[in-house]
Order: sequence, then C-alpha cells, then structure tokens
Amino acid sequence: MNVNEFEKKQILFAFLNQGEKVSFSNDNIVIKDAEGKIKHQSTCYRLFAVFICGHMTVTSGLIERSHRFGFPIILMSTSLKVYEFIGGKMEGNVVLRKYQYAYDKLDLAKHILLNKLMNQRTLLNLQRVKSEEVKNSISQIDGYLQGLKEYVGDDVQTMLGFEGSTARVYFKNHFNNIPWQGRKPRIKADFVNSTLDIGYTILFNFIDSLLNVYGFDVYCGVLHRQFYMRKSLVCDLVEPFRPLIDRQVKKAINLGQCKAEDFALINHKYLLEWKHNPQYVSFLLQPLLENKREIFLYVQSFYRAFMKQKEAEAFPVFDLR
Repeated sequence: MNVNEFEKKQILFAFLNQGEKVSFSNDNIVIKDAEGKIKHQSTCYRLFAVFICGHMTVTSGLIERSHRFGFPIILMSTSLKVYEFIGGKMEGNVVLRKYQYAYDKLDLAKHILLNKLMNQRTLLNLQRVKSEEVKNSISQIDGYLQGLKEYVGDDVQTMLGFEGSTARVYFKNHFNNIPWQGRKPRIKADFVNSTLDIGYTILFNFIDSLLNVYGFDVYCGVLHRQFYMRKSLVCDLVEPFRPLIDRQVKKAINLGQCKAEDFALINHKYLLEWKHNPQYVSFLLQPLLENKREIFLYVQSFYRAFMKQKEAEAFPVFDLR
C-alpha cells in the first residue's frame, strides 16, 4: 500500500445497539438497525480498518472479506477494550522478522524517546500565554532532552527515567485548565485520565493496523521489551504520537465535549457511559485522521529503515508542529 492509496482509505467505528447487525452486500459492509433499516454502508475497497463495539455474530463471510480486501476487524467491548483482531495482516515477511529478532541494541529506543519528549516540549511551547511555571517546565524538559541525548549507557531503565521526569512536569502544565491529579494509566482515577486511556487505545489500534500492513511481529519491541502477550512494538511506536491525543483532550475539555458528567463512577473508576462512546471516539479520532498521512509515512519509513538496517538517526521523526 502506498500513501496515496492509504489517504483514500476509511476507518469505520460501529457502535452496535441491541438487535443491530453487520452484514455484506455486493462487496459493501452494511450496518442495519433492529428493524432492518440501513444505518451505514461503505465499500470494502475503501476500508482500512473496522472497529466494532458491542455484541455481534462473526460469520465466515465477514472473515473472508476481511482477508480478501485486506482490512482488519477489531472487536471491542462496550468499554472499548479490544478482545479480538481478525484478518488484515501481512503474513510471511520472514526477512523482516529475522531482523527484528536479531536486533539487540538500544539506539532505536533512545531515538523514539527523544521524539516523544521533543513533541511534549513542543506542545507546552505552543501555549499562547505561558506562565512562569510553564516556562520553567520547558527549561526542565530541555535539560532532560539533553541528558537523554548525551546518555551513552545500555540501561533502558535509565533512559525511561528521563521520560518519567519529563512526564511529571509535562502533564500538570499541559492540563493547567483543570485541577490535575497526575497521570494514572488504566486506573481511571478521574474523567481526564479515562479519556486519555480511550484516546491512547484508539491510537494504539491505529498503529497496530499499520504495522500489520508490513508484516512486523508486533510483540517484538525495541523500547518496550518482550512481555507475555504485550504488543511491545506497538507500544513503542505510539510514543511520538501521544501528544496528539493530549492536545485533543485538552481542547475537548475547553469546548465542553469532555466532562465528568459523561462518566459513571463504578468501583472507584470513571467509566464512560455507553451513549457517549460515539461522541468521544469521534473527537479523539479527529487528530489521527488529520495526521494520517504523516502517521502512515512514519510507519512506512520505519519499515524501510529497518529492512535496510540503517542507523537510528536515519529512522523517521514525527514533528508535532
């Protein structure tokens, strides 16, 4: 797939209510309501990925078309947790996987972390009116960036220490429009952390789908090391793009699109109510669609550089600006 083909592709999120069905007709994917009326119809030729939230029946026709047209079907629970990934994978890229399994350096890990920290710094610097605290935080991040650049050791935990130090000053100064309680992944301690988790999940699956276009072993990472059933390479490549989600969440809070009333507090966790899922996915997906060409080229360039065994400096960089 080239970039021009990718730009014409569509990403479909389907939120299925009781009695609604997904079917196919003349190479079109069709979503019907409980009365059999068509809610949505798209040609399979234009699909890049299909996300289905809610309960559905998987048929052989669904799986066959997924393979024939090369799009994955990602099944998600009502809480947007992925539980199955069907079709849409490139199989048999043996040379690429040999290179992945043989790679044992940390230069790519450092390259990816530098890109992430650079974009976090950029996002703070884009604030029109900067308080002294924000200015000081930018200076601190400059120090962490310099420290990471100059680090020549082989301890990934030391490099992650620079990332953690940056995160502590970055998040509280980015989300300075609310009482910020700290970034707490997956704990869902407040509605902002829950919204970030949703956004990062969408980003994760977007990157996952792109990596599968090229046949990567997504469980074999360069920064996040191998851990049972963790897609470490996907975790790696989402890092430079996280500030896209961070910026969109802050914007949504300012516009009143994202608010605590949309969440239910269950077992000390803020969980988004089902009826609000389409709205949240819509605004969180927006920055990814606006930057989909750049994201595609990043993954494509990463693949080409990996296949040519290039030095880390030749690997792609995503610039938030």
